[in-house]
Amino acid sequence: MTTVTPLFAVSELPENSAKGVDLGERKLFAVNRQGNIYLYENRCPHKGIPLEWIPDTFLDAEKQFIQCSTHGALFTIDQGLCIAGPCTGAKLAPVSFEIIEGKVCIP
Repeated sequence: MTTVTPLFAVSELPENSAKGVDLGERKLFAVNRQGNIYLYENRCPHKGIPLEWIPDTFLDAEKQFIQCSTHGALFTIDQGLCIAGPCTGAKLAPVSFEIIEGKVCIP
């Protein structure tokens, strides 16, 4: 049987919000958009640094894109594709997960 690590309850991530998760040295973040959850490594492909400057602040003001607080790069929520900024065309690293008993879990 595969061991899974629960990250947070789905109920802790309201619609159009984001949440950071630290697992020791590994940093992740999740976004809830239109009832779908997207989970990525919290690392900008441009400089390899965390995306947020303020905890859990990963989205732009309109909550349409993921935004790097350091350089302003914009990424699509559903694919993690950079559409504006110094790393245009690069992608955030997605993280596989399962929802088990109402919790977002990773293997």
